[in-house]
Amino acid sequence: MGYEISVASADDVQLMARWAADEGWNPGKTDAYAFFAADPEGFLIGRLDGEPVTCISVVKYGEAFGFLGFYIARQAARGKGYGIRTWQAGMARMAGRNVGLDGVPAQQANYRKSGFRLAWNNIRYEGPPPVGRPPAGVSLVDARSVPFDRLAAYDRRFFSEPRDSFLAAWITLPERAALVALRDGKLAGFAVMRSCQTTSRVGPLFAQSSDIAVALVSALAAKMGATAVAIDVPDINKPAVALVEAAGMKPSFETARMYTGANPDVDHAGLFGVTSFELG
Repeated sequence: MGYEISVASADDVQLMARWAADEGWNPGKTDAYAFFAADPEGFLIGRLDGEPVTCISVVKYGEAFGFLGFYIARQAARGKGYGIRTWQAGMARMAGRNVGLDGVPAQQANYRKSGFRLAWNNIRYEGPPPVGRPPAGVSLVDARSVPFDRLAAYDRRFFSEPRDSFLAAWITLPERAALVALRDGKLAGFAVMRSCQTTSRVGPLFAQSSDIAVALVSALAAKMGATAVAIDVPDINKPAVALVEAAGMKPSFETARMYTGANPDVDHAGLFGVTSFELG
């Protein structure tokens, strides 16, 4: 049979999530359902004599953007060229688009060879959640109670293209909670916490200010009963780094956010935690 690469099935995407857990990436327990909803043809799997051995996600957003993740070769298949063939198939699907990824810093040189350049680093901080109440004039409500068009429009401030199918699943899947901060009836923050293989993770964490970000994480932790959380913080947002360090959270993992084109024009000052290393 040899080696073949094909579009992954829904079951394959669940398998890819289990592989990610084996790599220590700590995916959310139900994340794969939202990932598949984002772009059902955006996941590729490589099989050797019928046995899955490699994978990659190459999810398209809009007409000009894409995000690459889930680039995994199982241990027994490494060093044999199967991984790079999977990479090449994934990049071919992204032809003509600005492509983003979150890769381990040690692989930056290899990503540069494929046309990627560094935008910033995301640092995963883990530890006790920050504790705080919303500032005066700000209220926290369940994100599922907010008209979806308003939530999607707010998300667009922090992500370069619409991702409505993904977002709808991301806030409604089991084993997670989603909150929005409102000030004078307008969105001033949005965050999701989901149960993961180990530490519960927060992502996205968007906020107008540090005190709103603290209030969102604090309320989500209370809602989920989480005594420890993980947040993937962009190092270009210095107040975000200060927030997690003040809470006693410690860095545990790091990725390089890279793009093949220009950095997307998003609100970096309000980006306190990225949504996902796999899909951006």
